[in-house]
Amino acid sequence: MTAKIHFIPNFELRSVALLAALTVGAALSGQAQTTDSGAAKAPAAQGAPATRIAAPKAAPHRQDTDAAFARADTNKDGKLSRQEATRLPAVEQGFDQIDTNKDQFVSREEFEAAIKS
Repeated sequence: MTAKIHFIPNFELRSVALLAALTVGAALSGQAQTTDSGAAKAPAAQGAPATRIAAPKAAPHRQDTDAAFARADTNKDGKLSRQEATRLPAVEQGFDQIDTNKDQFVSREEFEAAIKS
């Protein structure tokens, strides 16, 4: 009785390794996802995009918000101009809503109020 050696070309070997890696990755990512209520999700409609339920974000710490404001306030005048707001994309996008007194600057108070809301 002789042992038969099977030759697997590199392409097939790589394909099997890739398939195994994708399978393990998919299994781990599916296991890592959780829902807010802990209940099973209803199956998505055919062709409809899946949506993720975001967990509520914890409020940022005061020192984190102070540090972010200080980094963006490059001229250290205690307020953010539109140009300075470009360093904080969320502030840049909502600049007009955050600037409640419409003076074309976001003060530290306006910044903190926007974070709380």
